[in-house]
Amino acid sequence: MARHGENIRKRKDGRWEGRYSVYSAEKGKRVYYSVYGKNYEEVQQKMTAKKNLIKDQIEKDGTEIAFAEAAQGWLAQIKEKRKPSTYIKYSLVYQKYVEERFEDAALDQMTDSFVRERLSDASSDSVRKSVYSVLKQILKYASVHYSLMITPLGNPDSEYHNKPVKVLSRGEQRLLIPVLYCKMNLFKMAVLLVLLTGLRLGELCALKWTDIDFENKILAVNRTVQRLYAEGYRTKTILMETAPKSEHSIREIPLSAMLSELLAKFQNGKEYIFGGNKPMEPRTMQYHFKGILKEAGLPDMNFHILRHTFSTNCIEDGMDVKSLSEMLGHSDVQITLNRYVHPSMDTKRKYMDSLSEFYGQIYGQVG
Repeated sequence: MARHGENIRKRKDGRWEGRYSVYSAEKGKRVYYSVYGKNYEEVQQKMTAKKNLIKDQIEKDGTEIAFAEAAQGWLAQIKEKRKPSTYIKYSLVYQKYVEERFEDAALDQMTDSFVRERLSDASSDSVRKSVYSVLKQILKYASVHYSLMITPLGNPDSEYHNKPVKVLSRGEQRLLIPVLYCKMNLFKMAVLLVLLTGLRLGELCALKWTDIDFENKILAVNRTVQRLYAEGYRTKTILMETAPKSEHSIREIPLSAMLSELLAKFQNGKEYIFGGNKPMEPRTMQYHFKGILKEAGLPDMNFHILRHTFSTNCIEDGMDVKSLSEMLGHSDVQITLNRYVHPSMDTKRKYMDSLSEFYGQIYGQVG
């Protein structure tokens, strides 16, 4: 029988076996190995020797390699193998939030506690998430490239975990909808389209007429546009048309007959639905959205609230999460659950009243 705290046991064949684990970056998990001996003491000595060898290897290699060196190798790999927009995003995150904070660090220093300390002033939840994504990828690259055993980082602490997203209330939607239908133009059509499909702003601005199958009433999402920093610049930006956010973002969304008919009225022979002969500039769409909100007597809001509102409406109206997740282009149903399954107080009250009504009927029948 193994002694407490040690993975050593006597086998049925009379030999003693000791098991130890080593993190494999290639496999992304701990891999177990065994040593054997004629007795407990021999195996214990072999286990101790193996663990010390691993420890010495980590300390030797990890202190000799600078984190910044590994980071530059990783960035070069991203530039070669990933799409330009991905490289630009990662490069900017590294230059703005990572490079200066970890320029003096060695690979063996990159522990959870060390990273949290260096990122203590990165208060934004979204910033910490982006930085951790970059750090984890750099360390994974280093572990494979330098054949190191590096313990992977955990997840960043978040003040906003599972916090309900902001959406337009039913009252605010009742103020907005009449304005959209009154003297409808392309910008009002765009707002209504997002309210009824949940498109991202970049996907909306990149829509082409060829993406709409009017006969079968289907909208295809095949691309997106985003304004990114030009390579080598921190202030100059360019509008880039790229593939969608992920492979799951390439999708088809059914259109209602009403929405399909409204869209058809704006056909004009141009390539892009909202931009004419080129994609719509997202900032232009944001600007017109603010004007529409003002016309409806609503406060200033971000365009993305329309996607959140669509999602929440679908959940509250009883749509199954799997269907919604696919229409939103999420890679995992859990993302949809965490972000949107936060019923309003009105919805909760409706269920409570329904329960009370049910018990009331039973009481009435008994009485």
